[in-house]
Amino acid sequence: MMTTTRAPEPTTVARSWLLVTIRYVVPAAAFIAGVFIMTLGSDADLEGGAGIVSAGMAIYAMNWLYRASFADHREREAEEAARRYLDEHGHWPDEAPARSS
Repeated sequence: MMTTTRAPEPTTVARSWLLVTIRYVVPAAAFIAGVFIMTLGSDADLEGGAGIVSAGMAIYAMNWLYRASFADHREREAEEAARRYLDEHGHWPDEAPARSS
């Protein structure tokens, strides 16, 4: 039986690009803009730039915290799948089946 791999759906590609943009590009752009404003030199520029830099760091931190909050769900689902496999086959997925004598 030959399996073929399909190209991802256009909505999946667009959603993936959107996630990358929100997770990494927006915080990086805010950080770079803040550093640029800080280089302009006056006290107001330093304070404003520091605020923009911290906003970029906060955006990144919130994205990281959101992703970290779902990590345990993936681990739990993998454990449940392994237990279902154990119930069906009598051994864990990463173990060799026991030989019957």
